[in-house]
Amino acid sequence: MKKSYLFFIALSLVCFAQAQSVGVGTATPVSSAQLDVTSTSKGFLPPRMTYSQRDAIPNPVPGLVIWCSDCDELQVYNGTIWKNLSGTAASNPGFPSVTICNNVWMIKNLNVSTYRNGDTIPQVTDPAQWIGLTTGAWCWYNNDSATYAATYGKLYNWYAVNDPRELAPLGWHIPSDLEWTALSNCLGGDIEAGGKMKESGTSHWILTNLGTNSSGFTGLPGGYRHSDGAFFYNGEVGRWWSTTQKTSSTAWADALINVSSNVNKYTPPKVSGLSVRCVRD
Repeated sequence: MKKSYLFFIALSLVCFAQAQSVGVGTATPVSSAQLDVTSTSKGFLPPRMTYSQRDAIPNPVPGLVIWCSDCDELQVYNGTIWKNLSGTAASNPGFPSVTICNNVWMIKNLNVSTYRNGDTIPQVTDPAQWIGLTTGAWCWYNNDSATYAATYGKLYNWYAVNDPRELAPLGWHIPSDLEWTALSNCLGGDIEAGGKMKESGTSHWILTNLGTNSSGFTGLPGGYRHSDGAFFYNGEVGRWWSTTQKTSSTAWADALINVSSNVNKYTPPKVSGLSVRCVRD
């Protein structure tokens, strides 16, 4: 009898809550809200979870809201993807970043071996095969992952950069030449921006390094793979692709050099192997 009575009370409260606005901290909740939480000293706390825990939620419904603890973002599911409340796609937080002149840049070179859709990007070590490529590929500097992989990431040809399957992870894109120019301009122009973009010291840059890294970009001298398949200048030069082509066989890139504070623009053959940095959408 007692259990039946309690069940009746609980059922009545549920029906009442469905018909009426519910107030927490207020006796007069607004009629347009099903739940009105009022406070001048406490906030609303949504579920807190990591990126991986968020993606493990089975069948999330549109409108589901969480706080991504390792993304530092309040996020909502739109029925297809998770988005930050700013409207940008919620990307994997495993890419350390820095805000420079209102844009968020990765502070490490890209090191992925698949396109955004999961398709594999071929690793090509043979110089003769590399020379003849007209499709996306990657390699380690000197084909030596033990020495170079963790620090410098992969070297990609421009065909991987331009592939419609997207080389950049979700929520990121590879900068155009205009975006590289905007970065340089906001750091004082090509004559001095390079020094602000390079990692300071000689842990990775050899000889004289005119780098302060005051921007936080942390540019490293990953070297490059020449269009003939040979490798050059690790420790002295860092080169990064843009998405902007110059001719049918060349594209724009930016370079940093150990003995200079400049940003140097040039147009290597698309088959060259260069580092890649990404900027947040």
